[in-house]
Amino acid sequence: MPEDPARTKSTPRVIGGLWLTFFLLGMSVGFYVPTMTNIMTARGLGSQLIQWAWLAGPVASLLSPVAVGALADNRFAAQRVLGWAGVISAVLLAAAFSCLDSTLSPWWFVILLFSSCIVAAPLWSTLASVSMFHLAHGEREFPLVRLGGTIGWMLAGFLTSWVLGADASPLAGYAGALIRLLGGFAAFTLPNTPPPGKSRSWRTLMGFDAFRLLKERDHLVFFSTTVLLSVPLAAFYMWTPKHLADLGDAKPTWTMAFGQFSEIAAMLLMVSLMTRFRVKTLLLAALVLSALRYGLFAWSGATGSMMGMWIGIAIHGMCYTFYFITAQMFLDRRVPLGVRSQAQGLLSLFSNGIGTLIGTIAVRHLYDVMVEGDSGGWTPYWSILGGVIVLITFGFAFCYVGVGAGSRKAP
Repeated sequence: MPEDPARTKSTPRVIGGLWLTFFLLGMSVGFYVPTMTNIMTARGLGSQLIQWAWLAGPVASLLSPVAVGALADNRFAAQRVLGWAGVISAVLLAAAFSCLDSTLSPWWFVILLFSSCIVAAPLWSTLASVSMFHLAHGEREFPLVRLGGTIGWMLAGFLTSWVLGADASPLAGYAGALIRLLGGFAAFTLPNTPPPGKSRSWRTLMGFDAFRLLKERDHLVFFSTTVLLSVPLAAFYMWTPKHLADLGDAKPTWTMAFGQFSEIAAMLLMVSLMTRFRVKTLLLAALVLSALRYGLFAWSGATGSMMGMWIGIAIHGMCYTFYFITAQMFLDRRVPLGVRSQAQGLLSLFSNGIGTLIGTIAVRHLYDVMVEGDSGGWTPYWSILGGVIVLITFGFAFCYVGVGAGSRKAP
């Protein structure tokens, strides 16, 4: 993002407020996302209901991030959009997990989780847009601010497994809702972020302007790759905790937090990597590491060793950072100011929405055949998904063009 000459550096209040909001949002999902499959399994719910619960996020990402980004670009101050989304989604999240603690049908849990996710879906993309708007040196400072979410997720994993003992308890969901509520309140305190656009056309207010980005080849290749990568990626949080439990891990939520350790290192490296390497290089590194991660999972399935799972989970932090954090900064460089919130929402729609929606259904059916159906178990399950990522890597390497590092036009 071009630097504002009126701002030579970001103030501690801006950096601290953004860091805290990322920390609370990361901590919120760190409580309940890695535990959800095991919570539902402990209550005797099968893979079909688990699939429907995991579909809540991707369906929500299809419906709201781009439209809410358009509102933040054209109608309402973005920090207020963030605050209300955090508060309302927290209440709905608490109500959802209370259903698992009651005699109500588990479908009420799914319905309320869907409602919470629809409201919460724009949180991360809108917060990224707010951060880029206020940080004087976005490429250097954003990874450090975004690091708050990683640390929050790690702390949640530790508290869930070692303090609350809630690896299979709705208590993890209640904790996530409480922290989400605090995150909403924190968002209200962020600096004012007025809408940069003034359009009132229905096309703009529905967020359709962002789709014009797909007319450019590199954007089309990037978003297509994001959709395809998100299909096998859907298996990571959905089924890795179950594989860990099958191997005898009594603290799978804490083990899942291993990925955040490498994510911290990757975030700190991003400051120098974005200036030394092409965006294409970083995205390719993420794709290669993603395939390696599932290869290690397959090895653990074959040997029964936990080591492959531990290393693979640790690699996940680098996979995520090198792809999705690079992607957020890439979009901030490439798109006009008036559609930046929509562009971040478009990234969420393609990754957390379309790709994860298809992936959630696909990896559940693959699980039913390979693991539940005893057609080879975890080894072919992860091998197939890893092979898909290898194909995606070759496709991206061949189709994406870009230019050399340091360009402000087309990295």
